[in-house]
This record gives sequence, structure tokens and C-alpha cells, in this order.
Amino acid sequence: MLFLRSFLFYLGITLAAFAFAPLAPLLLLLSYQQRYRILTGWARFVIWWLGKTCQLNYQVQGLENLPTTAAIVLSKHQSAWETLVYQQIFPQQVWVLKQELFWIPLFGWGLATLKPIAIDRKVRRHSLQQIIDPGKQRLAQGLWVVIFPEGTRVAPGKKKRYGIGGALLAEKSGYPVVPVAHNSGKFWPPQSFIKYPGTIQVVIGPVIDSQGKSYKEINALAEEWIEKTTLTLI
Repeated sequence: MLFLRSFLFYLGITLAAFAFAPLAPLLLLLSYQQRYRILTGWARFVIWWLGKTCQLNYQVQGLENLPTTAAIVLSKHQSAWETLVYQQIFPQQVWVLKQELFWIPLFGWGLATLKPIAIDRKVRRHSLQQIIDPGKQRLAQGLWVVIFPEGTRVAPGKKKRYGIGGALLAEKSGYPVVPVAHNSGKFWPPQSFIKYPGTIQVVIGPVIDSQGKSYKEINALAEEWIEKTTLTLI
């Protein structure tokens, strides 16, 4: 049954992607807000369909911690799930991602219209500047910036070194940081076809005020809270 449910899930989201993505070039004629609302509809469908087919739902704690201004989300990254559900949890947002994702047919084309901050990993020397300059612009436009400081998906119970890009953006821009922990990898394991039923827990931590703090302090505070909270969710 787990295989069948997961198969139905992937079949549904693939068909939905084929319905949404070809619209991307036409949506360029619309405002960014209109494009965002239409294209993120696919993510809303995926989360709904995941609950129907795989009986995988989620709960959020800490919504009261969200600031009223734009902010930088520093989050644990365990699966593709959080890249979808964050579009429902947080205000209008952009993501820091690798440039290669634009090459994916349909999905990448739609993604490119939503003002993501794309990193060319071949130009490592300027990778931080690729985040800071456009990141400051997006924040000034009222858009939230979502960053996974570990840079890649990490299995539950594991961790990788936290990159400084998000913390440095916070230091340079003065915008607050919102740390986020979750246990999505427990139900949607990295690189796994099977999706397990249950309820994913998402915890939004207290805002980290970046004013007067160095990027090292910001990163240390975010990492400590995220890792400590994630351990309670395993």
C-alpha cells in the first residue's frame, strides 16, 4: 500500500506540473504577485495531494514568532517537502538555489519566473556576493528570503557545516532571521520514493535580531537553536 500510495502521489504531481509549467512564459505578462499566486498553486496542490494519497500531514508551532517585516528564513533541509510547504507557511518569498535547477524542463521554467536567487556554483569566489546583493533587493521589496544553510538535504540525526550566506545577508541587510526546525525526513526520507503516513512537525523559533550582531553570532545562534530543536523531533 505504501508503494501504491506513493505512486499515486507522484502521478498526480507530475500531471499537475505539466498543467502549470507551460503557463510560465505567458505569465510573464502578469505582475509578479499574480505569477506567484498562480505558480505556487502547484505547491499547494502537492501538499493537499500528499495528505490525500499518502496520509502525510503537518502541524506548525511558533507562528506567533513571525515578524511583521520581511525576514530571512534559515531552515533545516531534510527533503523536498519543506520547499513546498513553506510557500503556505511564510509570506511571499524567494529561495536561494543552485542555477542548475532552471535547466529542469517545465519545473525549472516556472521557477525562473519567481525571482529566485540563483547561485552559480562554478564561481565559488563570488558565491556570497551572489546571495547578498540580490538578497538585499528582494528584502527591500518586501519578499522573504528562504535559505538552507547546510546547502543540501541532510538525513534526520545528521548535520553538515552551516554556510554563512544567510547570516551574512542578515548582517549586511539588517533584516531579522527566523530559524526553523522540522522532521520531514522522518516521513519523506531523502532520495526515497516511499512517503510514510504521519504528521510532520514544523517549529518556528524566536526571531534573531541581526542589528548589532556579526554574521558569526547570527549563524551560531541559528545553528544552536535549529539543531537543538530538531533533536527533539526525531
